[in-house]
Amino acid sequence: MPLTTTPQTYWAEHAWLPDGTVAHGVALDVTGDRVTAVRTDVTAPPPGATALRGLTLPGLANAHSHAFHRALRGRVQADRGTFWTWRETMYQAASRLTPDSYHALARAVYAEMALAGITSVGEFHYLHHAPGGTPYADPNAMGEALIAAADEAGVRITLLDTVYLHGGLTRDGHTPLEGPQLRFGDGSADAWYERWSQLKHREHARIGAAVHSVRAFSDADGYATFAARTEGFPVHIHLSEQPAENEACLAVHGRTPTRLLHDFGFWSETTTAVHATHLTDEDIALLGAAGSGVCMCPTTERDLADGIGPAAALQRAGSPLSLGSDSHAVIDLLEEARAMELDERLRTRARGHWTAAALLRAATADGHAALGWHDAGRLEPGALADFTTVALDSVRTAGPPPRLAAETAVFAASAADVRHTVVGGRHVVRDGAHALVQDVPRALRDAIAALHD
Repeated sequence: MPLTTTPQTYWAEHAWLPDGTVAHGVALDVTGDRVTAVRTDVTAPPPGATALRGLTLPGLANAHSHAFHRALRGRVQADRGTFWTWRETMYQAASRLTPDSYHALARAVYAEMALAGITSVGEFHYLHHAPGGTPYADPNAMGEALIAAADEAGVRITLLDTVYLHGGLTRDGHTPLEGPQLRFGDGSADAWYERWSQLKHREHARIGAAVHSVRAFSDADGYATFAARTEGFPVHIHLSEQPAENEACLAVHGRTPTRLLHDFGFWSETTTAVHATHLTDEDIALLGAAGSGVCMCPTTERDLADGIGPAAALQRAGSPLSLGSDSHAVIDLLEEARAMELDERLRTRARGHWTAAALLRAATADGHAALGWHDAGRLEPGALADFTTVALDSVRTAGPPPRLAAETAVFAASAADVRHTVVGGRHVVRDGAHALVQDVPRALRDAIAALHD
């Protein structure tokens, strides 16, 4: 992701500032990849400035992604099915990917994200090896393909390299990996660590870690050792996405997944639980007390009929919230933010659980923090120059006054309204067109067709 060192200025017609207000006429001075000054009450673009018409927000953070799931869009909606039949279709797609084809698909998916205003993605990556589980000559070939794809699409990535050792958790204990799952496993926690420790940070990429779930990792594999080895890195885990996971964990361990992980010292301020849909009151209290984040993925949770997670209760307990598009039924962080509020309204039959500003914080600063990009997600001096502009004159957004631009963006706009995306001072999306991937729909079509034809 080459950066310009020449100072430049972006002029935002309207901008959402860190205090939660919308300012009109804001000059963002940028040098290198950083914002050096934020000047308000600038009524017209300064000479040489790039004008951003609409509402400029900090770049959006997609805190939970499985890039190859984008190949399932439309296909898994053809039959009624369940989460578990959906999973079998997902395994079929996973079985066909190579480092080259995964790079092509991920490059197109990350370009779609940039078009949606996303500047950082957390890639929950468990597709490590060749079919049958044989390592590639470079054991991190698949992860490196994702890192390269993000660079070529102009976005930042946190590679959440995932340990995945077992095929499931039943009342009798963990089952072995089989079939397509063999690609996911390293054989042991030590072997995973040896491979993971070879991954390195880049200018556009940070390395994190993940445990797939309590279905795929056991206490015998060493939760405490895993936590010690990954201390200081962002660590994510799928948690209590399905009632069946909770029931099996209770049968085997006599505890919920959240309590099991707590007892092994897993939860901390650098860990993020993904989904957290089916929690007890004790689970919520444990996550909140540890300051662990929770990533909600409402469009996927709706698509898979997972349920509505206790997001409001988790935040009240002390868990920061972030948002992800997960299986990419759609890629639209504004929809994810809106859905979190609207789903809670359906669950409680009451309105107003989060303000537009609070939902934008989940989509920006708190999402970037969950991915280890603590210097992103705010329009302020010293922050990374990552921002996106949402049109306020489309058929969806026209009408409300500019002072309500944040509410308009969250409750009316969609990814289709994103006009500009800037990452590290680089204008990646200009006037709705991607500057690096010239035909994103065709790139998606070709990459997906290669997996199904």
